[in-house]
Amino acid sequence: MEVKIRMQKAGDPAQKNHNWRIVAIPKSYPRDGRVLEILGHYDPSKKPAVYKIDVAKVEAWVKKGALMTDTVRSLYNKTKKG
Repeated sequence: MEVKIRMQKAGDPAQKNHNWRIVAIPKSYPRDGRVLEILGHYDPSKKPAVYKIDVAKVEAWVKKGALMTDTVRSLYNKTKKG
């Protein structure tokens, strides 16, 4: 099973207040499908944008062969630097 670390839409769509979860999910599942594990969150509606990633969990998934999307990789690198 190929696993991706990617973003999943969350929040209240009626208010158009979207935030995102960073999740480990099988590659073949849809964006909002069932996840294996929630690894963090990202809220771009706040200024400055708020994000939190559990670095240890992400590294554990990467060791198992999971691949990150470009956006998640960018947030992950910012988290590791800061």
